[in-house]
Amino acid sequence: MRRRARGHGLVFIRLLWIVVCSAVLVVSGVAWSTVSEIETGVQRSHAIPADAPRSANGVNILIMGLTTRLDLDGRPLPDDLLERMRAGESDRGGYNANTLILVHLPHDGTAAVAMSVPRDNLVPLHGVSEGPGEGKIKEAYGRAKEIEERRLRAAGVGDPRELEFGGREAGRRAQVQTVSAFLGAPIDHLVEVSLVGFFHIADALGGVDVCLNRAVRDRMSGADFPAGPQHLDAAQALSFVRQRHGLANGDLDRTRRAQAFLAYLGQRIRSADVTAVRGLIDAAKQDVVLSDGLDLVALAEHLPPAVRFHTLSVEGGATVNGQDVNKVDQGKVQAEVAGIISPAAQPPATVPCVD
Repeated sequence: MRRRARGHGLVFIRLLWIVVCSAVLVVSGVAWSTVSEIETGVQRSHAIPADAPRSANGVNILIMGLTTRLDLDGRPLPDDLLERMRAGESDRGGYNANTLILVHLPHDGTAAVAMSVPRDNLVPLHGVSEGPGEGKIKEAYGRAKEIEERRLRAAGVGDPRELEFGGREAGRRAQVQTVSAFLGAPIDHLVEVSLVGFFHIADALGGVDVCLNRAVRDRMSGADFPAGPQHLDAAQALSFVRQRHGLANGDLDRTRRAQAFLAYLGQRIRSADVTAVRGLIDAAKQDVVLSDGLDLVALAEHLPPAVRFHTLSVEGGATVNGQDVNKVDQGKVQAEVAGIISPAAQPPATVPCVD
């Protein structure tokens, strides 16, 4: 069973915004005008310039899942919400992009592919003007954000919301540049979601169904589940995807078990009722950031019939400056990405029970 699970990749949110938008279009009683409402209600990013390189044979979307426990304006989450999430205090998490998924939507309408980039890969960091020239791929966002906020303060900017937005835009630029250079693939759009966004989406769906090969108990994440199929509420779902302690392959196993969660998520959204879809819309408008120019209506009209999942390969572990990192062969990874998004379609992945 583990061998089968190893072949599938992480998707923190299975085409998060695209699937939500698609659900709006297929659920009875929700009109096209609702899509327009979403378009105008979500925060937009200008981190990808209009003249940036573009994908030639489809659309590449980078999905970033942030560890921060703050809202989009940098304010602490309400205490009651933090308690429900069971994810620690507001000052935990920082601004690491712990989830990085490149989604490729081919122009020919064949299956989309979602490629998970392991967060601890040691790579050159682009768009980060200070400090070491390389680091864990997840760190580009937070390091660039911190540098930009210092620059803005020195220039006399004092408004917390302006500082937060400016810092996050710098983080998005750096993360996009770093991932694009590492994978050798242009990035056309980005989708950003934080832990609270994940929680709100799971909550709007009324929880999720998952299946475990064996019982787990982890104090760090709060995961405490028996073996077998089971239903998780939103807080339990968050614990499920956050757990890495007590798993044989640690962080890499966490990416594989997260896909099992997302396989259900995609199915559940497709069959959600109007109330659930409205909840998803509200959650996304609170917690999701989209790149400027990402046309949700056009995307929803041309959704592919299936999604294939991959976790990009690593060469092994190493310790650099006291940190555990993944060693990677960039040339091999770029060849892997090019092969994955080639026109030669593969059958959609199935999702087994996971560890």
